[in-house]
Amino acid sequence: MTIRRNDEGSLTRSFAGLRVLDFSTTIAGPHCARMLADLGAEVIKVETAEGETMRTRPPVRNGCSTAFGQLNVGKKSLVLDLKSPQGVEAVRRLVQGCDILVENFRPGVMRRLKLDYPTLSALNPKLIYCSISGYGQTGPSAELPAYAPVIHAASGYDMAHLAYQPGRSRPDFCGIYHADVVTGTYAFGAIAAALYQRQATGRGQHIDASMLETMLTLTLNEVQWSQFEVEPPGRPMFGPIETSDGYVMVAVASEKTFQGLMKVIGRPEWVDDPRFALYADRRRNWAHLIDGVEVWSRTVTTAQCLAALNEEGVPSSAYRTVAEALDDPQIAHRHALADVEDGGGRFKVLNLPFRMSGAEVAAGGWVARLGEHNRTLLEEAGFSEGEIAAFSNHAAREPG
Repeated sequence: MTIRRNDEGSLTRSFAGLRVLDFSTTIAGPHCARMLADLGAEVIKVETAEGETMRTRPPVRNGCSTAFGQLNVGKKSLVLDLKSPQGVEAVRRLVQGCDILVENFRPGVMRRLKLDYPTLSALNPKLIYCSISGYGQTGPSAELPAYAPVIHAASGYDMAHLAYQPGRSRPDFCGIYHADVVTGTYAFGAIAAALYQRQATGRGQHIDASMLETMLTLTLNEVQWSQFEVEPPGRPMFGPIETSDGYVMVAVASEKTFQGLMKVIGRPEWVDDPRFALYADRRRNWAHLIDGVEVWSRTVTTAQCLAALNEEGVPSSAYRTVAEALDDPQIAHRHALADVEDGGGRFKVLNLPFRMSGAEVAAGGWVARLGEHNRTLLEEAGFSEGEIAAFSNHAAREPG
């Protein structure tokens, strides 16, 4: 896309002028569509009269979920009953002026609603239609129900992680949904690629993003070892190193950082010690090496430990809570958090983790009420006052 500046010469956003219909729910699809919104696209979130399920997920203040806000900030809200002829007709009209559609229903749902890619691309050949699902749109597993924890297990990710936990025989519980966030990010990248291709061809296309295949990309090394009947070699397992008042993570991934660590702990002779001199030696004797490191680290505070490690260029960090990480001055310096407002008040959301020298990248400052933009959007689609009133008695009206 062409980078543009406004009349005052300040930066505009890379996707300014693009319009997106977002039918997605929960995390993967909304995360993808929110990235489009942060880059300037007009994103229209299509919801039922009850609202998307994330609207009720805590933290909730005055009936407004900040978890929903994090994923949907900057989007407009349109309430439609997709099982009704009127709702389908509204989509058919709107899609003719849209560039992108994002959905993460189970495969087959949009086809049954007559809102699938072949149907809508006939109305708008330039449409880029992105489908996100657990296993992909076709194949023997396509219609299986899928949530992130299920995909973590199905992909081998959980068992691969278990193999690196000495003494453990049971897979970990899952609290952070990697599959959702990473799949949404891959889908965003595919949409950007399709937009670039559309400049040359003039045509859109269907994107089929799979959570299962996404999780496999997090096990790149394990994918290789799984193809051969050879036991993979052990490797250093970076983990908590105890200090007098907490724990630090130290990553010794090169000869230079190993030598720096040995200098810090007062063991320069270990650089030539047969147990540790070569990477393969350290790998075999990793537990002994860490025991030696902790002889020193337990005598100093976390702050003292990090200061010494940083001075020698050894990658390290304290183990922090998310709240502590958000208080890092680096986060403030990068403007990594944006102030947002919804019906419950003000709160902060994460901005996208990249900056662009030629375009603005930032979260919108508001979260739409359910159905807030029904009147405006339906008027633009050519519906009469009476037709708009008939769409849903539950749709909120746009102020003014």
